[in-house]
Amino acid sequence: MATVPPPPSKRRKLEAELRTREQNDQPPPSGNVRVRFVDRATNEQVGSTVAIPLAQATTKNLNVLLNSLKGLDDAAERVPHRFFVRRESTAGVSTQAIADGSDLHGAVENTEEEISLEYEPQAVFRVRAVSRCSASISGHGQVILAAQFSPASSSKLVTGSGDATARIWDCETGTPVSTLKGHTKFILAVSWSPDDTMIATGSDDSTVRLWDKKGKPLGNALKGHTKSVMSLSWEPYHIQEPGRPRLASSSRDATVRIWDAVSKRCDIVLSGHKDSVTCVRWGGTGVIYTASLDRTIKIWSASTGILEHTLSSHAARVNHLALSTDFALRTAFHDHTREVPATTEEKIAKAKEQFKNAATFNGEVTERLVSASDDLTMFLWEPSKSKKPLARLQGHQKPVNHVTFSPDGLYIASASFDNHVKLWSARDGKFISTLRGHVSDVYQCCFSPDSRLLVSASKDTTLKVWDVAKGTLKEDLPGHQDEVYAVDWSPDGERVGSGGKDRAVRLWRH
Repeated sequence: MATVPPPPSKRRKLEAELRTREQNDQPPPSGNVRVRFVDRATNEQVGSTVAIPLAQATTKNLNVLLNSLKGLDDAAERVPHRFFVRRESTAGVSTQAIADGSDLHGAVENTEEEISLEYEPQAVFRVRAVSRCSASISGHGQVILAAQFSPASSSKLVTGSGDATARIWDCETGTPVSTLKGHTKFILAVSWSPDDTMIATGSDDSTVRLWDKKGKPLGNALKGHTKSVMSLSWEPYHIQEPGRPRLASSSRDATVRIWDAVSKRCDIVLSGHKDSVTCVRWGGTGVIYTASLDRTIKIWSASTGILEHTLSSHAARVNHLALSTDFALRTAFHDHTREVPATTEEKIAKAKEQFKNAATFNGEVTERLVSASDDLTMFLWEPSKSKKPLARLQGHQKPVNHVTFSPDGLYIASASFDNHVKLWSARDGKFISTLRGHVSDVYQCCFSPDSRLLVSASKDTTLKVWDVAKGTLKEDLPGHQDEVYAVDWSPDGERVGSGGKDRAVRLWRH
């Protein structure tokens, strides 16, 4: 069932006509503007202040100029950037994003002033929007609840189902590789280890199981939880003890357990929540974040299991958490080039570098956290600095089910039961746009690796691909016969995988 966005209202049409009329009536910009380029991550200026004609101050020309100041005059070496006008006042520092293809004209109040133009690199590679279903694969006997691609490539996808099995799929041929049998109830969570060697599954049968990447079981079930396992998170590769990866699992029994994936023993039990722990995230700085139905978020030391902070701003159950570094932690030393370092030391160094690049803001390494709740809101946090939220993200009319950061750390996307996906600034939590098109609950959303596109999965049986910068629908993807619960975009950008109530795994390509 294909769905299309509702037509604009009369008020929106009138506003658009007025804007067009005003733009046509405005004379072309004149005069020069003095610009200094500042690295958004390190706060360091590049080159000296440059005077450029305001009429030519487009993002395309600014990109050429910035690359020249960096000594990258060859077109093949140029890196694309995003730009933000920075303003300082008594109220603090504010930034205004300059959309791709726009210019500085609307952001400059006075051509006599000197503009601080913050920049940050966009992904050098560009992901094309998926537009067709390349395979529809049957095999599961019940609803598909979870799906995740291998961090190394788009050729392997693992799915977890209500039929008590997980399956690994060969996405090149559209065929099953292995069926992971052992659980006795619904599989609620699947997670591929960041080094691409193991898969973890969590089930309604209260156990966690580990498998190698071909689907062979690695020992017996990890037992300890007394109720359903709801969420899984691997220890980031760059802080693992070599040869001893660990895994965190959260449960309806109100605890989180940290498992040694080699000895299959539970190292630490995190107990402090008063109700089900809905989500767990293992941060790159050595802390674990947990969200619960008890309306709180707790922050724990991963080495000692000691509770460090409790964040208590939500008024209802907390459904989901996301970290600004999630993509870097998931992919570790893998990237779009598919070149894997030769030694363990080189792998750790590359994983550490990728995490540092994702976590550096204003010259500091810090992780940001966003939480989604049944209270219709989200909160943006910087837990290492304050127990108070940086911003409250309001606008959804029904519970927020899922939230995610873009890989470049610039955007937050939220999926809600109000049929909408919303985009927010990950820097200050300000609302950017509402992505309208779904006609029923939106269960999940996922950014493309270059952060330019977003895919969402809905109860209305469709997936939709959105242009993030424009806030518009890029592709409508009908094909599923029932609700779509799980969706993932492969880290190399080649494929999207989805599954849901119709029991079929669908693979999508450009």
